[in-house]
Amino acid sequence: MEHVNGTPVPAHTPASELRLLPWPSPEGKPCYLVTDRHGGRLSRLADELEATQLATGTDVLDLARPVLEDPASPYTEVRYAGIRLAECLTDALRVAESRGSRLPVPDTEATDDLEEAAETARGM
Repeated sequence: MEHVNGTPVPAHTPASELRLLPWPSPEGKPCYLVTDRHGGRLSRLADELEATQLATGTDVLDLARPVLEDPASPYTEVRYAGIRLAECLTDALRVAESRGSRLPVPDTEATDDLEEAAETARGM
């Protein structure tokens, strides 16, 4: 039996049903939720937090730009902006990883056909 964050996960659980949550464990490790495509209460909470994290990233970027663009900005302000931007980037990357891992795997035949069509188009 596999374990995710110390919790046993049934062997028949496909990786596509493991959702990376937008918050780490108390030890700083990734947290996963075993879910299906319909989700549930915790899944909806994760969706809401992801949306909040992405909106916060946009706000922080908007506030940091003037500080970073001004060559006269004090070091402490630039450092603070950089730290906040790094936090937001960490959150955004976790959201991207979580959402990317839940995308359906493309059919290999369809993928091969698209690649052949792209090669043909480039050759024209």
